[in-house]
Amino acid sequence: MAAPLARVRELDYVLTPGRYVGLPDDEDEFDFTERVTSLWAELAAQLGEEAALNKLIADNRAKILTA
Repeated sequence: MAAPLARVRELDYVLTPGRYVGLPDDEDEFDFTERVTSLWAELAAQLGEEAALNKLIADNRAKILTA
């Protein structure tokens, strides 16, 4: 698909392909602080789950080795 001539004129006839192809530069509409807070909470929950699973694995390993 060709770029419209008006767009080529607007960019002073510079024909670098990167100016005409690719994804549009849409800015995401989200609250950065809220998103980071949410990610930190999710990470904390996953780390807690990891600790519980590591303990379960260690306990089961100890049972197997002492049996």
